[in-house]
Amino acid sequence: MYSYSLFGQEVGVHFNALGQADEFMLKSDIFYILVGLILTNNVLLLSVGRALLKLPSNVLPIPNQTLWAEHREELNEHIRNWIYSLVAMINTSIALTIFALATVNNEFKFKIGDFNGLLYLIVGFLLAIIVALPIRLMMKPSSND
Repeated sequence: MYSYSLFGQEVGVHFNALGQADEFMLKSDIFYILVGLILTNNVLLLSVGRALLKLPSNVLPIPNQTLWAEHREELNEHIRNWIYSLVAMINTSIALTIFALATVNNEFKFKIGDFNGLLYLIVGFLLAIIVALPIRLMMKPSSND
């Protein structure tokens, strides 16, 4: 909300080679797009996660399927944590992007070029989260029985 409050009525959303805004959107349009993205992310991904937890083990595309079927509680915990991590990372990405957009639109000491690494950081974190579950499921369940 803090970053959103920094926007003027028109917000620069595209920048030329000199770092000056050359395409604009209304602040209210950005608000509705953000609300849509966040709601879609939270509702859709969490719903998919809940549905995955209810599927039988034999239909889940996971390695070591028979072994994980015997440890369904642990499998559900890994899937649930993975979905929550993915949702949190997407929400964080949206927040960082809006913060960067608010910062360059208010002409603080930052320019659009100062945030070039943000895209790579977000993609790196998303990839790490996406591959974490398959890597973990390739390992055997813990034998705390």
